[in-house]
Order: sequence, then C-alpha cells, then structure tokens
Amino acid sequence: MPTILSISGSPSPTSRTARLLRGLDSRLTAQGHQVIPLDVRTLPAEALLHADFGHPEIVRATELVARADGVVVGTPVYKAAYSGLLKSLLDLLPQFALEGKTVLPLATGGSTAHVLAIDYGLRPVLASMGPAHITPGWFVLDKHIEVRKDGGVVVDPTTRDALERLVDRFSAALSGSPSSGVVAA
Repeated sequence: MPTILSISGSPSPTSRTARLLRGLDSRLTAQGHQVIPLDVRTLPAEALLHADFGHPEIVRATELVARADGVVVGTPVYKAAYSGLLKSLLDLLPQFALEGKTVLPLATGGSTAHVLAIDYGLRPVLASMGPAHITPGWFVLDKHIEVRKDGGVVVDPTTRDALERLVDRFSAALSGSPSSGVVAA
C-alpha cells in the first residue's frame, strides 16, 4: 500500500486549501493508500523562519517526506505565487527530497488570473527536487469551495469531477498503472 504525504501550505486555520486536501485524502484512503496529512502551519514558525534543520518537528517533517511514495502539495495562491509558508518548508527539505516520488500539485485562489501559478511557480520548484513524476495539477477557485457549518466542504460539481479524475490518475501512477497518463517531471 503506497504511503502519501498530503501537505497543506496554507497559513490559515480555516483554510479552504486544507479542507479541500483532507477531502481528497479521504478519496485516496478509500483507494487503499495510507495518507498522512501535514499542515505546514502547525510546524514551529521559529524553526521554519530560522532554517532550523535540526528542530525535532522539522526533522519529523523531513522524515515524512522521505517515507512517502507520493506527495500531494496544496497551496493557496498569494500574489501569483504559492504560499511563503510552503516555500519555507520546501527550503528546509534536502535538495532531492522528492526523488523517485509521484507528486500532485494543487492550488486554490480567488481569481483565474492565478491559474498558471502551478505551472510557472510551484511545478519548477517541485521538479528541481527530483520527483519521478509530477502529475497534472489543478487550480480551484475559492468560490468553488463552500465550507459547511460542520467544517466540511462542498466542491462545485464540475470542479469536483475534475479533481477526482486527477486524484485517480495520481493514485494510478502510484500503483504503477500504465494507463495513468503521468507527465514526467
């Protein structure tokens, strides 16, 4: 059973990005994967900002990345780029931390003007870390993610269908299916 690390790079405790990821985590778990969520905002800010590679929580996060077969990376888009919080974690990981892994990049944001943030901002950084594959990513408009009173989310049906197809392709890539449609890094 492949292990997936699901990383949320959102600094917000009420993040649509994290809630969207946790819903996708459930789909991956139902497909037989072990999914480990990691909200970067829960890591010690001082350790992230001061590049404390030896801090126990940073060591633990690095070990989670190393153990994972696949990594889902979700981030809100601010000023046409992935979050600074996510960047601070990526900067602390070893140069080839994603070597041999399959990666699914996802982003959320308020405007379609930021739709290329995955391809022009996040994908190159992830590719520099040596993954075997980066599957096609997806940008989700904030308005397509409705937060329910119980904390769950309802995703616009068209967006939900597209995300489910991408998650299924990611899952197939982890399982080594030749029909996964994986794009090489």
